[in-house]
Amino acid sequence: MLKTSLIWCKEIPFLKQISVFSSATLIGLNLLVNPAIGDPFRQKNPIEIGEKTEAAFKAMFEEGDYKQAKDYLKIAESEEISEPLVYAMISSLHYLDENWESLKLYAQKTTEVAENLITINPVRGNIYAATGQFLEGAYIISTEGTLKGAPKALEKLRKALSHFETAERINSSDPELNLLKGYMDLMLAVNLPFSDPEKAIKTLQNKAYPHHLAYRGVAVAYRDLDKLEKALEYVDKTLLEVPDNPEVHYLKAQILVAKARDKDNDLSMRKKARENFDMALEKSDKMPRRLVAQVFFEQCKNINNIDDGKRPCDPMRDAIRDGSGTWGPTELPLL
Repeated sequence: MLKTSLIWCKEIPFLKQISVFSSATLIGLNLLVNPAIGDPFRQKNPIEIGEKTEAAFKAMFEEGDYKQAKDYLKIAESEEISEPLVYAMISSLHYLDENWESLKLYAQKTTEVAENLITINPVRGNIYAATGQFLEGAYIISTEGTLKGAPKALEKLRKALSHFETAERINSSDPELNLLKGYMDLMLAVNLPFSDPEKAIKTLQNKAYPHHLAYRGVAVAYRDLDKLEKALEYVDKTLLEVPDNPEVHYLKAQILVAKARDKDNDLSMRKKARENFDMALEKSDKMPRRLVAQVFFEQCKNINNIDDGKRPCDPMRDAIRDGSGTWGPTELPLL
């Protein structure tokens, strides 16, 4: 589900981007008291989420392998039908594909299944009712535009916040709640004037789990607050947990590029950024095509800054983005 939250933070046009897509993307499964139950959020008293749901979650958020995550979700949709995380993750994949009607369908399904869960598990039920409402708001903005769609989308946001508040009244220490609500609070704090994001940052630092997604959210927040040294500190903490996640390498590359700009185009930082862009693109065939196109575009511009080159970054990006298929190409244009 955290992919959903990362998407909220990054992609909704009337809110400032605080995630690399996306966010992003959750696990420390070896630390669970009972790993067989498959709960990536709770080290104590785990809740049964479902084997295929857990596998999809791990593929998406720990490994950054969207292709494998989608395969697991196809099975989970037929075998683990009462788990709202399944529909939230599928919905987020449709957001990436810009398949708006499927986004709407699975957002509504997320809300429906979550509301049914409230009587059994009111914390998780309210968490995913909030998620479904926010995804429905994303659909409205994506299809109607910011000006026309904002009033209806903001009503969805109000409902989402209400569900989070209900869950918090029941169990304010729940790690899953604090992860998702932490992202939500951080997004709002970064975008609203006179807001203090430090409370949300502390929630992610101290109450949320798994750590790599909490750290990643903090890194994104510090990046957007232009506190780049702190952003770099937390993205490095994230990489200690998930060293092979391509989106985290992409986030680090972005932070290094920003630091290079602040230091009069520091080429050593740009070269380090290039290494991280390259690591992000190593899994190009396992990530959505549009995401790969954006990472490639930023890498192309970065290299042009390093060697004063004239590479045609825009048309090369467009060729990747507009190609056939869901996933990025195995072979990318030479830079």
